[in-house]
Amino acid sequence: MRQKQRHPIQAMGLMSAILSQLVGSILIGIFAGQWLDGYFHSKPLFLIVGLLLGLATGVYAMLKLVHHFFSGD
Repeated sequence: MRQKQRHPIQAMGLMSAILSQLVGSILIGIFAGQWLDGYFHSKPLFLIVGLLLGLATGVYAMLKLVHHFFSGD
């Protein structure tokens, strides 16, 4: 089976999209967690929960993007 040739710019675009999704979702989770901690006065609880949710969301979005990139859709 022959693999489809891809241009190096497509790989750079994929890597930058992965990076922006991971960093963006983690930062949104952190800032939302800090805001909720300030609102409910529960200092590290929502920060940790927001970080973990942001990380999980980022990894899910990354896997979905990579699957879409390699499926050829």
